[in-house]
Amino acid sequence: MTPGDIAAQDPGKIAYVMADSNAVVSYGQLEAWANQGAHLFRNLGLKRGDHIAILLENHERFFALCWAAQRSGLYYTAISWRLQTEEVEYIVNNCEAQVFITSREQSAVASPLLEKAPNVSGWFMLDGATDGFQSWEVATDELPTTPIADQCEGAAMLYSSGTTGYPKGIRRPLPEGEYGQADAMGMLLGALYGADTSSIYLSPAPLYHAAPLGFCMANLRNGIQVVVMQHFEAEFALQCIEHYRVTHSQWVPTMFIRMLKLPEETRLKYDVSSLKVAIHAAAPCPIPIKEQMIEWWGEVIYEYYAGTEGNGFVQLNSQEWLAHKGSVGKPLNCEIHICDDEGNEVPVGETGTIFFAGGGEFEYYKDDEKTSASRHAAGWSTLGDVGYLDDEGYLYLTDRKNFMIISGGVNIYPQEAENVLITHDDVLDVAVFGVPNEDFGEEVKGVVQLKDPSKASTMLEVELLDFCREHLSHIKCPRSIDFRDELPRHPTGKLYKRLLKDEYWP
Repeated sequence: MTPGDIAAQDPGKIAYVMADSNAVVSYGQLEAWANQGAHLFRNLGLKRGDHIAILLENHERFFALCWAAQRSGLYYTAISWRLQTEEVEYIVNNCEAQVFITSREQSAVASPLLEKAPNVSGWFMLDGATDGFQSWEVATDELPTTPIADQCEGAAMLYSSGTTGYPKGIRRPLPEGEYGQADAMGMLLGALYGADTSSIYLSPAPLYHAAPLGFCMANLRNGIQVVVMQHFEAEFALQCIEHYRVTHSQWVPTMFIRMLKLPEETRLKYDVSSLKVAIHAAAPCPIPIKEQMIEWWGEVIYEYYAGTEGNGFVQLNSQEWLAHKGSVGKPLNCEIHICDDEGNEVPVGETGTIFFAGGGEFEYYKDDEKTSASRHAAGWSTLGDVGYLDDEGYLYLTDRKNFMIISGGVNIYPQEAENVLITHDDVLDVAVFGVPNEDFGEEVKGVVQLKDPSKASTMLEVELLDFCREHLSHIKCPRSIDFRDELPRHPTGKLYKRLLKDEYWP
């Protein structure tokens, strides 16, 4: 199915609502905009397998641009608007985009690109064009609102968040066959999460990220109304659930934490009883946080573990999680193998690198070395995470391999200390990582963002260290804690530990 099929049946049906502005876009309008964009791409000479790049906030036309590329057989690369010009330049050139689309709001970052991206032949801007850009609206408004003659499926080609270095372009093969074929994400929504045309889906995250974009596109393909938040804000998210009677939604653990840290009278005054499914992913969720969410929202919490790479999907529901607390689930479309550093599979219960088999193919674009480094000799692939399986086949994440701290020859995974410290009443966010130590090589360091920054003190540092040691082996706990007003966390929940570590390593 496609948005065009929905538009043909009921052009006035709401496709999506922009929650901050209350702008409403129907399936008829979405289909018209997308068709006009597809005609423009063909007029510019773009063919199946070519690339476009989109630098855009959560904008009213975001989905229309993606659907224009999706039906034209193009790869479309959505870029974080939080990046600086040099970072955007790297992605635009690396993906070999021939068309670049942005908005006037992003012009400070976008305009300097005009002289730095020689492969781009079409520069377009929404909401009014600055020098060097054409108005997207003017360029498309007179084009046909009917489909192009050679519709075929395209695909998103997104870049990793770059938490440990330059972002990697993740390219999967374009779908074969006609435009409109059933897609895996769309089938997943119905089969696993029970979504149908009466469902209302809330997306509180930036659309340039893989999960929000993928789920929203799948919902729109299936005729499901989407509600888009411009930015996540804890109380406003609860207001949206109540106001739109949201049935399905997707979150990251940081969002759960921010909602749980609201004053109880604020948190509990909103009616969230319409929720049937609240999915979370992207980062490990501390057990106490998830326990509180299930107690608050009920057994509607679903979790999955997967990556932009699309090489496997692991999932579980609330009932399964309560029986296997801390697990991210069992594989749905793949096999899981846990291996040591030599590539040998380890016994059940032992920790090692997580490899997927049979879940899907991908490559890191124009980077054979990184692609090769993600592969096992048996052909399996990894996202670089570490974990273990229990005797029932449930997977548990320990941490990312490159976050591991080696102190005096002992391997320490900082996620454990982070999961403890985040439950302290005064803590809003936390990062734990290794810093230099002359005797042990590395020692464990904590950096904390407080709910009330004015409470930062040596006394509170000692209290937090003692709190951690009450729950964990002392060797796993920070030896010292610094306080920050804010941590460099991506809206998708990923923490840019690299930026913190760089401050402490010479």
